[in-house]
Amino acid sequence: MTPDQTQSIVGVVLAGGLARRMGGNDKCLLRLNDEPLLRRAIVRLSPQVGSLVVSANGAPARYAEFEAPVIADTVGGFAGPLAGMLAGMEWARANAPSASAIATVAVDTPFFPRDLVSRLSVAVDNRGVAAAMSEGRVHPVFALIPLALADDLAAFLAAGRSFKAGDWLSGHDAVNVRFDKVAGIDPFFNINTPDDLAWAETMVATCAIP
Repeated sequence: MTPDQTQSIVGVVLAGGLARRMGGNDKCLLRLNDEPLLRRAIVRLSPQVGSLVVSANGAPARYAEFEAPVIADTVGGFAGPLAGMLAGMEWARANAPSASAIATVAVDTPFFPRDLVSRLSVAVDNRGVAAAMSEGRVHPVFALIPLALADDLAAFLAAGRSFKAGDWLSGHDAVNVRFDKVAGIDPFFNINTPDDLAWAETMVATCAIP
């Protein structure tokens, strides 16, 4: 992916989920190797995109230390990752004139690929919709989405029939891009429980995952 293509993509860290199985606090503030998951996601995604925002609801002052714009959902209720995707697209249209697409990642997935965006972009020539997959499973919140689909997504959410990212992406002929394991580990492993966090700590400590 060329520098111009990188600049045309806005990264969106989806950080709105609560760690219900880990005390109900902001999952993005959980610490891995003494580093908040949100910081790790920002550091991993920033070099892959032209600009970056954090999708999170509530008081944005909680995230002041991360020095990234924090955007709240623009639709009512809890519509999950799709609401964060829409908020990111609307922010990009208003604040990043050269942007043509967003690239989204989930904050609780600490080892997502460092070449995620470039590979998604190449797969669709930086024009269509692409999503990551591994181990035969599609990960629709790790996606490249053209800004031209913002109105379509808004209408999908307004209809209220589904709030699943996979359901919306499937209506746009999303190209699935396969990512292999790294050191035998799925790069889209996500942290849901204290045991998951402890396992990730071990992986970081042993340098098993870059």
